[in-house]
Amino acid sequence: MPHTLARLLTGLLLLLATAWLSPANAAEPENPIAGVRFDPRVNLGGQTVPLVATGVRAQFIFKGYAAGLYLGKPAGTAEAVVSQPGAKRLQMRLLIDVPMADFAKAFRLGVERNNPPDVQQRLAERSSQFVAQLMAVDKVRKGDTVNLDFLPGTGLQFTLNGKAMGPAVPGDDFYGALLKVFVGEHVSDNKLRAGLLGQKS
Repeated sequence: MPHTLARLLTGLLLLLATAWLSPANAAEPENPIAGVRFDPRVNLGGQTVPLVATGVRAQFIFKGYAAGLYLGKPAGTAEAVVSQPGAKRLQMRLLIDVPMADFAKAFRLGVERNNPPDVQQRLAERSSQFVAQLMAVDKVRKGDTVNLDFLPGTGLQFTLNGKAMGPAVPGDDFYGALLKVFVGEHVSDNKLRAGLLGQKS
């Protein structure tokens, strides 16, 4: 009998340890970050999606925007972020005024750096559609909120301060390419990438 009880207690302790180390109990994302507080969860297409990571885009001494990544669960690699099913959101909260042409340039460069030529060709028409939506804005300003949402069956919806800036750009492959601009192997800001992958020290 004592041996049975010991085995039960050992099994219970192992179960508790496994639960504690699971992604659901991962460290909370830094919130607020750069003076910006993100909603801890959002509703996307009827699905509640939690904030799993945050980061700041900086260049030299200037902080351009704070970013929050909403996924079903934390993901520590670009592949895990891209392949995770369900609704997703990348939210950017502007800390300075930025010409939208800068975002368009960064998007095109990021897609080129993180995808082979055949994938770029497959995405070309949709990339042009998205860039046209960006360029129609002209400039984003300090305090603005940009949401890049993925809704399964619909695609990427780009909104500025809650207003949709055009029709959804279809395809989970396109949204994956967009996410790689921020978390792929070849990015413009490695600290932002680390933050969005939950790798901050």
